[in-house]
Amino acid sequence: MTPGLDETSRWAFIVGAPRSGTTALAEYLREHPDVCFSTPKEPHYFLMHDLRDAEPAQLRQAVRDRYLGLYFRERQGASVYAEGSVSYLFAPERLEPILKLWPRAKFIISLRSPLEMVPSLHQRLFYNGDENQRDFNVAWDLTEQRRAGRYIPRTCLEPRFLDYKEAGFLGKHLERFFSLVPRERCLVTVFDDFKADPGATYRRVLEFLDLPDDERTVFERHNESRDSRYPWIHRLMKRPPRSLFWLFDSEDRDVIAAGAGEPGPMLQKVMAVRTKIIHWNRIPAGKPVVSERVREEMRDMYRDDIARLSKLLDRDLTHWIDG
Repeated sequence: MTPGLDETSRWAFIVGAPRSGTTALAEYLREHPDVCFSTPKEPHYFLMHDLRDAEPAQLRQAVRDRYLGLYFRERQGASVYAEGSVSYLFAPERLEPILKLWPRAKFIISLRSPLEMVPSLHQRLFYNGDENQRDFNVAWDLTEQRRAGRYIPRTCLEPRFLDYKEAGFLGKHLERFFSLVPRERCLVTVFDDFKADPGATYRRVLEFLDLPDDERTVFERHNESRDSRYPWIHRLMKRPPRSLFWLFDSEDRDVIAAGAGEPGPMLQKVMAVRTKIIHWNRIPAGKPVVSERVREEMRDMYRDDIARLSKLLDRDLTHWIDG
């Protein structure tokens, strides 16, 4: 039996929202002795590969070879397997194969004021290479054109990542998520609480996942906003052109394409140089600059949705909009 593949396996998915403390939670769980966490944190596997119509045997083989085999190489002896693809909050229909394979799977949903989350998401996507517009206000105004397939950077892994306006409708997305995943299998955390007391939120997560308290007392910050001196260099390092793949053997090409796995000697040398360049080019990011016009648009756009979210959670979050 493949570890992690049988339906009795315990699985946890941190599904979003982005820039809401999900990376810190993932790293805390990664260090828990009973958890096997994916590498990288966000495979986005079930978003990139639509397996909803796959036959059971085909689904199991794909997950065994292309998901577990690439992203969970060290999974022997784990009690809980976990990953943190925040894109799943916005495409819960893609979780259907997960629910078929692991009917006991649990989902952690982290939320944050859209007025803070959306500009921070843009900042992260620019750093990752998915976005090529440094100015958030310009990227916000491009949303409708990008929905029509225009002005999509060639280095963007998934165009829907750039729909900043849609990303902020947290009430809408959470309601839809609850319609597809039983609510008792979901834990909702709020970034305000996590920021004030990360230990309390972490212990809530452990209790939800039926994991013993590992008595963690240090809660480092993770995934702080970053920028680059020369964005074009950073995009080249983070999203190398596929035209360069011929330089590597077939196994290394699979590693690059999947973003995980064990590279061969040549790729190891290339990746070491790449890492040095990325670190040299990295600088701290400033606070996102949002024009008053765009901020007012965001307030008007999300006001009713935050009221909807407040009702869903039985918690007043309207201060996110009205301050």
